[in-house]
Amino acid sequence: MNKITIDVSKCVGCGKCVKDCVASALYIENGRAKLREGCIECGHCFAVCPQGAVDMPGYDKSGCVGVTPMTAVDSDTLLQAIKSRRTIRQFKKIPVEPEKTAKILEAGRYAPTGANSQNVAFTVLADKKDEFERECVKIFRAGVKVGSKFSAALKNTDITDTFFFKGAPLVIVVSGHDSVNATLASAYMEITANSMGLGVLYSGFFCACTRLNPKIRAKLGLPKGHKVVTCMIIGYPDVEYARIPPRKPLKFKTI
Repeated sequence: MNKITIDVSKCVGCGKCVKDCVASALYIENGRAKLREGCIECGHCFAVCPQGAVDMPGYDKSGCVGVTPMTAVDSDTLLQAIKSRRTIRQFKKIPVEPEKTAKILEAGRYAPTGANSQNVAFTVLADKKDEFERECVKIFRAGVKVGSKFSAALKNTDITDTFFFKGAPLVIVVSGHDSVNATLASAYMEITANSMGLGVLYSGFFCACTRLNPKIRAKLGLPKGHKVVTCMIIGYPDVEYARIPPRKPLKFKTI
């Protein structure tokens, strides 16, 4: 593992890193911060050090600039945007710009993971997107019995050649050892995509196909031990919604 390093010439022994260390792996000795066993490399010490005395060799630090707090985003506007989002199934025949794809993936990379495992992987279906869709269409066309296992509505649905990816230009498969970590990453990615005018569909049917067909899993080339958690279909929406739909009453309790 890449352990953190501390530049003793910069460290002033303020103890901020010690106080914020989630693994209690830092301590102060002779007026300087020192590291012991147990570091999970979460980066809290790197982020909190006012002197820039902490380094993380082996990590990409190209985006490690000043902090933008979430309070910079108006909470009312954010909540209204979250309520307004819709799952998109109609897409324009416009490619997603590479720089926007990069931002979506970056959002997933920076999503939180338990114990800083960073064990989420992203597979962009590019040249082989149509190949994967054809394989999945074959499975769902195999018979109503197969399709009805996932949705009774499939009995009345035409399984077209674009049934899975809806003609969208970008498909990202998110996988991981832990479904929670991969799901959080997907949520970060969706919000980022939405903020750039892109729509997102989570294809549960594609995820089902990866469970049904070992060949599809093998073609994805996932890291060892990974399972497909989400399949994100992304593109520019070819539909506009006029209002926020209703929801059932909020259910919660205080104990």
